[in-house]
Amino acid sequence: MEKFEVKAYGTPSAKAPLKQLNIERREATSKDVEIDILYCGVCHSDLHTARNDWGGSVYPAVPGHEIVGRVTKVGTDVTKFKVGDLAAVGCMVDSCRECPSCRQDLEQYCVPGFTGTYNGKDKHLNMQTFGGYSEKVVVDEHFVLRVPENLDPAAAAPLLCAGITTWSPLRHWKVGKDSKVAVVGLGGLGHMAIKLAKALGAHVTLFSRSPGKEQDAIELGADQVIISTDDSQMLTAKGKFDLIIDTVPYVHDVNHYTPTLNINGTIVLVGYLGPLEPMLNTVPMILGRKSVAGSVIGGIAETQEMLDFCGEHGIVSEIEMINMQDINEAYERMLKSDVRYRFVIDMASLKN
Repeated sequence: MEKFEVKAYGTPSAKAPLKQLNIERREATSKDVEIDILYCGVCHSDLHTARNDWGGSVYPAVPGHEIVGRVTKVGTDVTKFKVGDLAAVGCMVDSCRECPSCRQDLEQYCVPGFTGTYNGKDKHLNMQTFGGYSEKVVVDEHFVLRVPENLDPAAAAPLLCAGITTWSPLRHWKVGKDSKVAVVGLGGLGHMAIKLAKALGAHVTLFSRSPGKEQDAIELGADQVIISTDDSQMLTAKGKFDLIIDTVPYVHDVNHYTPTLNINGTIVLVGYLGPLEPMLNTVPMILGRKSVAGSVIGGIAETQEMLDFCGEHGIVSEIEMINMQDINEAYERMLKSDVRYRFVIDMASLKN
């Protein structure tokens, strides 16, 4: 397998800051698309992988799975893309494609496990995959997405993770014109959940712990803001919501929100991985046929559907653009929620 070298930003260990380094990409195979990366969003998962917060990080680690760029080369058997197309890559670059999940276009639930855009296993090179903090990426065409040309490509980058992570549960639970949806947390995921739910026709409420988010939430499309630390406000929401999208990335009390679900309502966790504390109280669930569920990103077909929907409705993320060289500072700010609402790297800064 022929390879070529590109500039990238990554870290040699969990304790080291990210810095410029060189990595190897495979030359495009017959089914591959080579993309010159223009923009890459910065996700909490990038930071967790760089710092080995979840365990299992392979070094050197090059994060980045919200990738938008222009196609520079296509393999001989590629049919979906041509040189010059605006294309994107999200959290996956491969899967087994044969298991029951993959056959249902649910590659994110691939039974043997999908191949992550970074910290996965490149079967061609027999080494780890490297993400979008780099000049170029080479991906099988099945896992490459078309970006509508009317969207700002930089602001479209976070759709590949923050967008699809909230779109997938909205679609699975069939949110539409008469739906009542609530969103817990206003960050990278939460702000996309509000925009997408509103565009689908739902009545949208934000649950926030702090009163300072109200104006922002309304501007993003929320119909209402409920301060979740105010018991009287929470009482007014009892039995109201069909679906609650919980985007909070750390352990918190989910029992606080279940009373606000209506009969058959569901709270879906998309931000936090791990055991719940305090434990889940099943009483309101059993007595109201309420559900607590989980969801992760979305399949390739669903991600394309989301991008096309965003193109039709002019939906993109609220972003702050940074240079590649500022990534370590961006990580520190992200830990303090000091970003509105997603950092996006201008990859021209790496090329310079």
